[in-house]
Amino acid sequence: MDYTRRDYLKPLTGTAVAANTFPVLAAKQQRKLNFIIIFTDDQGYQYLGCYGTERFKTPNIDRLAAEGMRFTDFYSASSVCSPSRAALLTGCYPPRVSISGVIFPGARHGLNPDEVTIADLLKTQGYATACVGKWHLGHRKEFLPTKQGFDEFFGLPYSNDMIPADQPGGQPDSKHPPLPLIDGEKAIEENPDQRLLTKRYTERSVDFIKRSKNKPFFLYLAHTMPHVPLFASEKFAGKSKSGRYGDAMEEIDWSTGEIIRTLKEQGIEKDTIVIFTSDNGPWIRAGKYGKYVTEDEEGCALPLKGGKWMTYEGGMRMPCIAWSPGNVPAGTECSEVCATIDLLPTLGTMAGAALPSDRIIDGKDISQILTRKAGAKSPHEYFYYCRYGRARAVRNGKWKLRETMAGKPRKLVSELYNLQEDISETTNLADENPDIVKKLHQALEKFNTDLKANTRPAGKV
Repeated sequence: MDYTRRDYLKPLTGTAVAANTFPVLAAKQQRKLNFIIIFTDDQGYQYLGCYGTERFKTPNIDRLAAEGMRFTDFYSASSVCSPSRAALLTGCYPPRVSISGVIFPGARHGLNPDEVTIADLLKTQGYATACVGKWHLGHRKEFLPTKQGFDEFFGLPYSNDMIPADQPGGQPDSKHPPLPLIDGEKAIEENPDQRLLTKRYTERSVDFIKRSKNKPFFLYLAHTMPHVPLFASEKFAGKSKSGRYGDAMEEIDWSTGEIIRTLKEQGIEKDTIVIFTSDNGPWIRAGKYGKYVTEDEEGCALPLKGGKWMTYEGGMRMPCIAWSPGNVPAGTECSEVCATIDLLPTLGTMAGAALPSDRIIDGKDISQILTRKAGAKSPHEYFYYCRYGRARAVRNGKWKLRETMAGKPRKLVSELYNLQEDISETTNLADENPDIVKKLHQALEKFNTDLKANTRPAGKV
C-alpha cells in the first residue's frame, strides 16, 4: 500500500464527530476547540504536587488538575525520547513508524514526512499549528516540524545534552557538533544559553496564542527540561528545595501558568483543551547511567518502579492532566488505561477531521473519557510497552506481563504483576498464574507479528 500523505492532506469531511458536540461549544455552533499539548522531557510520575511530591512546588499545574481531569494510568509509548515523540504525533506505537531508538546528531533518518501527524490532521480543518521546544524526530531539513504539518517551529532539533564537551553540561567525551536553536528551518544561534530556554519557549508560545486567537490553533509545547543537563533562568535557579531538578520544574510550572493566563486574557480558555504530560520516565542514578546524573538532577517516579529506558511502570506511566473549563469536568480522576497514542485520533475527532484510512493507527479516540460520558471505558484491551523495535511488555486490565532475556545461556524470563494491587511491581506472580502468562505472551507474539508485517519506513536522506 502507498502510505504517502499527499492526497490525504486536503480539507476533508469524514466520519469524525463535529466539534460542537462538546458542552461549551454546543451553544456557539461555530468555534472549533484549540488544542495545547505541554510535553515535558524525562519527568517522573511523582514529580508534581498533584501526584505527591513535596520536594518542590507546582501550584499552576496542580490548579489544572483541580479544575480538570487527572489521569492515574496514562502511558507514553516508549521510555526514551525520539520514539515517544513519534508515537504522540502519529498515534502509532514507535516500531510501527520505524522510530525505535534515539536519533543522534549526524543521523540520516527521521520521522517519515509521509506520516500523518496531529498537525497534519488539524490543518485539514483550518488550524494554525506551531511546534515550540524540543523536536528530536530528525534534525535534517527534510524532517523538521515545518515538513510535518507545523506552520512554525522554534526550538532545538534534539536533546540538550547533545552538545560539545566545552559547553555547560557537556560530557568530557562528547564529539557532538554545536547545538543549533532553530526558527522555522534556519539555525539562528549555536549553543544557546540553556538557562533561558524555558523562558524563550514560553514567550514564543504566548505570542503564537495571541496571533492565532481568532482561528482554531494547535500548539505543541515540548519543553527541553527536565532533561539533563538541567537549567533554569535567574528567577528560578537555586530557589526550590530540590536542587536543579526542582528549579527546572518550578519554571515549567510558571510557564504553564503563563499559558493559562494568556488563554484567559484572550477570552478563549473555554474554547481550548490543554493536555499536560511527559515523554518518558526520569533519569535515575542506576548502573552505567549514573555517571551522567548528579543527586540533584535525578528524577523520581515513585511509587513506580524504574525510570527512563525501562519497560517497568516508572519508564512509561506518565502524569497527565486534561483541562478545559466546561468541556472537561473539574476535579475528576481517570483510572482508565489511556496513552499518548490516543491523542491523534482524539483531537482529530474533536476537530471534526477524518482519520487516515490507508494505514494502521494504534491509538483510540478517548474523547468520551475526557468529557466523562457515563460508562466510558479504556479503548485498549491490551496496551503494549515497546522497546528496541518490538513490544517487550503488555498490560491487560490489572495484569502486566514483562518479558526479558537473561542468564547464561540466555532464556526468556517472565514477570507478571497485578498492577491493581502492586503498582510498584514488587511481586512476580508468574509462577502462580501460568494461564495468564500464556494468554499475555500470546498477545505479545501476535502483536509483534503484526508489527513486523505492518511497519512503515522511517524517512531517509
